[in-house]
Amino acid sequence: MPLNFVQSSTVFWAEKIMRKSLANHLVITPVKEEIKRKAKPGHTYMLYIHIPFCHTFCSYCSFHKFYYNEEKALQYFSFVRHELRKVKEQGYDFETLYVGGGTTLINEPELIKTLEYAKSLFNIKEVSCESDPNHLAPNSLRRFRGLIDRLSIGVQSFDDTLLKRIGRYEKFGSGAQIQEKLLKMAGILPTTSIDLIFNFPGQTEEQLLRDVITAQALDIDQITTYPLMQSNLMKKSISKAFDGQKSDNEHRFYELIRGAMNQYRPVNGWAFSRQEEKLSDEYVGSHSEYVGVGSGSFSFLEGTLYVNAFDLDQYMDKVANEESAVIASCAFTPKQRVQYQFMTSLFDGMVDIAQFNQMLKTNVERVMGKEITMLKLAGAIEISDGVIVPTEFGSYVSLVLMREFYAGMDGVRAMFRSQPKVDKIVNL
Repeated sequence: MPLNFVQSSTVFWAEKIMRKSLANHLVITPVKEEIKRKAKPGHTYMLYIHIPFCHTFCSYCSFHKFYYNEEKALQYFSFVRHELRKVKEQGYDFETLYVGGGTTLINEPELIKTLEYAKSLFNIKEVSCESDPNHLAPNSLRRFRGLIDRLSIGVQSFDDTLLKRIGRYEKFGSGAQIQEKLLKMAGILPTTSIDLIFNFPGQTEEQLLRDVITAQALDIDQITTYPLMQSNLMKKSISKAFDGQKSDNEHRFYELIRGAMNQYRPVNGWAFSRQEEKLSDEYVGSHSEYVGVGSGSFSFLEGTLYVNAFDLDQYMDKVANEESAVIASCAFTPKQRVQYQFMTSLFDGMVDIAQFNQMLKTNVERVMGKEITMLKLAGAIEISDGVIVPTEFGSYVSLVLMREFYAGMDGVRAMFRSQPKVDKIVNL
């Protein structure tokens, strides 16, 4: 059903507040001296590794990437392993590893070597990795048994018209061919997840529902439905792909998705699972602190966002010289950190007030009293037994907040974005 006046005002307020907060407070400054980080005893951290290579680029994707060059990639993986060793020396340990890209499986032997090395250094129990439909050959995936626990596949849509519009039909095949690949890989790895994107310009309700029904029929463990994120970095290329066509059915499509996911249960603002156990999806929601390794990766530690060198040569030069790969940072104020963690926790499904206060040494009901009151009056949250949970409308509000947060992070990427090419070879 359409948003009422109060709900529409709440969504407008959420977008405005997030954009204003990011514009005013996400101030990334170059570091003047080498960052020396050290793990805190008893803290839980997640490890993120970025693989910034793709054979081809998609019109809607803003993630940090370069065109694939095998020689450069071989060098890059060796530097990532070297940076992992430095992180170990700083006292960090991890139970969860998330590998993102780029195309993470673009060089399988090097990825295997890197995952094995990470597991030899840290007590990693769960590994999530991204893929595209071109890297789903069963024989190849069997090599990752015992190394990858959850494989997330960027399908985006099964609709051939949309696939052609976003430049994926020629790259990855038709919707029917992608379905065939997914069926053949069933059961090879413990957990399979697929990503769908909704709210493309001109996308119809019928196209959306077909995608959702098709995904469920494949008996996939998890389905993640991302709204199209039209940050300033990507608006031009998205507009070009759809011939300037404009439409915005985000809330209506979100309602349709939740209503159609009758075989799955929501696990956060945009992911659905058919399993009882909760699967890692957005690591910023399920992990309050994380260490990023690799070119263009982010870390969030003790209220500070750290940015690794984006330029590939700069990144490898720094690691080769035994320097920190961090080139910039942004320190959150105590209130900003509370706001950030509240947003990610709400997106992830709940805020346990006592645990939240203990973790951040705060009083969230006092620090965020105005925001909590507004969300409650709008019917976006419910509070019971010391726990704040989003309503169905509140889940949409959290999706809007997260969408705007990621758009803001695109602004950070734009600051450091290098040309999508590779030249220089650097050796350790």
